[in-house]
Amino acid sequence: MKTGAHIIVGGLVQGVGFRWFVLQQARNLGINGYVRNLNNGDVEIEAEGERGILDEFMKSIRIGPRASHVTDLRLTWRPCSEPYQHFEIR
Repeated sequence: MKTGAHIIVGGLVQGVGFRWFVLQQARNLGINGYVRNLNNGDVEIEAEGERGILDEFMKSIRIGPRASHVTDLRLTWRPCSEPYQHFEIR
């Protein structure tokens, strides 16, 4: 069953290719939604897909690309509203 996740990632996640990493991971797993930088230095992710696939996605986000350093990850599960047709960087 599809579900949604709102994720805020903190740490060294801007200026290190983090959004491109998230984009590639999401597209490889068939996840829809978006990723964007926030003004406070965090990264926001909206993701929709199968729960098991989102769990796998979360594991890769916690690691991130080589130059990043994730120190905080806040996750809120939500019902899947399916407004997204693909995954994109905003």
